Amino acid sequence: MGRASDAVTIGTYEVKPATYLPYDPRFPEVAARVAKLIRARMPEARIEHIGSTAVPGCGGKGNVDLLLLYPPGHLDAARETLDGLGFQRWTGRGAFPEERPVRVGTIQHDGAIFRLHVHVVATASAEVDEQIRFREALRADPALVKAYDARKRDVIAEGITYGPDYADAKGSFIREVVGRPPAPS
Repeated sequence: MGRASDAVTIGTYEVKPATYLPYDPRFPEVAARVAKLIRARMPEARIEHIGSTAVPGCGGKGNVDLLLLYPPGHLDAARETLDGLGFQRWTGRGAFPEERPVRVGTIQHDGAIFRLHVHVVATASAEVDEQIRFREALRADPALVKAYDARKRDVIAEGITYGPDYADAKGSFIREVVGRPPAPS
């Protein structure tokens, strides 16, 4: 049985303007903690750490992005699992539909508050391959990370700081990388 100090609380998410933050080596620890928390309630789910925080050395908004991959017929269970843990629905302009939801929250870890985005996606979705291919391309190519960082800084310098608008503005970069054939192993 865990100690009371081991309890993990998902805190309230506040929408804030995007800023560029350097990579924090605690991101993988946070992702692992949250993945463990989700799997404890939904063992059939697969959790992938994605986005900039999943790539050592890659800066960005600092939101720890996770994919919760659910098997066929388990969308409701995935949403209920996250809601039961205290995650909140992403609402507002540009919010994802409940057929492909995003849940948000925060977690305290190692003296800091980390913002969380959990993308709920069917295991068989093409988006899964695209997200993982993008993550792996960045992990394999420091020059690509540098170019992606530059694009994100440019987006913010253009004054684009609302989350969905920021994502759209850097989307062409991501689409170009995802459209590339996978690197040989």
